[in-house]
Amino acid sequence: MYDLSSKFNTFYNSHVVLCKAEQTNLQTKKDLNIARLKTGLKEYNEIHKTSYKIVETYVQGSMAMSTVVQNENDDYDIDIAIVFDKETLGDKGAQATRNMVAEALERQTKQFNTAPEVKTSCVRIKYADGYHIDFAVYRREYDSLNNCFVYEHAGSEWSNRELRGLNEWFKTKNDNSGDKLRKVIRLSKMFCKSRNFWKNMPSGLLQTVLCDENLTDSYERIDELFYYTMKGIVSRLEINQEVYAPVDNQRNLTPRDSDRKQLINWKNRLKSKIEDLSILFKSDCSKADAVQAWYGFFNHDYWCEESSICEAKGITSVSSFSDTEQYIEDLYNVNLLYECKVSCMVSGDGWRTKPIVEFLLALKGYLPHNLKISCKLEYTSCPLPYKVLWKVKNVGPMAERRNQIRGQIIEKGPTIVEHSNFYGNHYIECYVIKDNVCVARKRIEIPIDRG
Repeated sequence: MYDLSSKFNTFYNSHVVLCKAEQTNLQTKKDLNIARLKTGLKEYNEIHKTSYKIVETYVQGSMAMSTVVQNENDDYDIDIAIVFDKETLGDKGAQATRNMVAEALERQTKQFNTAPEVKTSCVRIKYADGYHIDFAVYRREYDSLNNCFVYEHAGSEWSNRELRGLNEWFKTKNDNSGDKLRKVIRLSKMFCKSRNFWKNMPSGLLQTVLCDENLTDSYERIDELFYYTMKGIVSRLEINQEVYAPVDNQRNLTPRDSDRKQLINWKNRLKSKIEDLSILFKSDCSKADAVQAWYGFFNHDYWCEESSICEAKGITSVSSFSDTEQYIEDLYNVNLLYECKVSCMVSGDGWRTKPIVEFLLALKGYLPHNLKISCKLEYTSCPLPYKVLWKVKNVGPMAERRNQIRGQIIEKGPTIVEHSNFYGNHYIECYVIKDNVCVARKRIEIPIDRG
């Protein structure tokens, strides 16, 4: 793999890790809103003749694990656990307790554009500039037999939960990895936030668990460490989209279809962008190629700014490009009930028309430039009526420099014609759509040599 670790380290330290000033800002917002909640709770008690009191606060999530990353939209989340004594709450239900917390907060946050939002697992307040704070609500009861407190989380109902277990698990895992786990998680989050139009990406907790599960910490270079961990996650999610917590009796973190859909979105986008990194493993990969490839992966201007150091084969710059790729899962539900067969014929001046497989066998696995490529849906077991969609994805730094990665999903009928214009491991995908569901798909690899 092309060694770009020096530039990758600079990217990580300067553009991924949250700066000290922003970390201080988050701490200030945390303290301010805990104080607001406590003051609002006093007012609530006076009005309702109650005596509710927060007995513990505990920072959780990415802020506690120090895995928060920079992002342009200031979309930073602060997770705070607030704990009440079970005896004081009496028979107050989980939903009612969250409603009480929301009412207390609202008394001290009238200057906010939106009122506190009661969600299934927390109460959320939103800042106009993008920050949001999630108050996870707990109750505790002392277990005299084991000489400790037992905690319950206010979700859809009260359920046993380890208040500090996840943070302690992460600290142990990260320490054992020599801080490699935290680095990979931060980079993973940076990738998930790299396109504003990417919606429904997995939570930080899901990313954390899967990064730990697939961490290939035998690599010392940060670029290799990250690449092979992400590749491992793709392979894992191809097989199984269920994820379980490392604490709380391994509770299911993906109980809903929407949870698994987030993981599929992450997997598909990772898989596509990892394919774009294939140039890094070519013997003739240049620094310019490598920088362009990582620019395509992270979509961050840092890599464009590195153009001044790139020198190879007359290419002295890194080009910006439009990320136009679409994913079938974003457009349709996918349920592959049927089979399909796609033929791919190649022709051109001086070449007899023949299947792409024969060309690749004769030409050591690559097509030359300037050939015509015709793909046709030859057969599907899906009964009529249906429609046929196609996706043509140009992979690699040359496509990015020319701003021609394409990747849009379009309706073109049963046949599509393309040309081998520039090198890279491109592909064409065919989708059969019936009743607004993708019921069959087929992919044809189109590897084109540099020439």
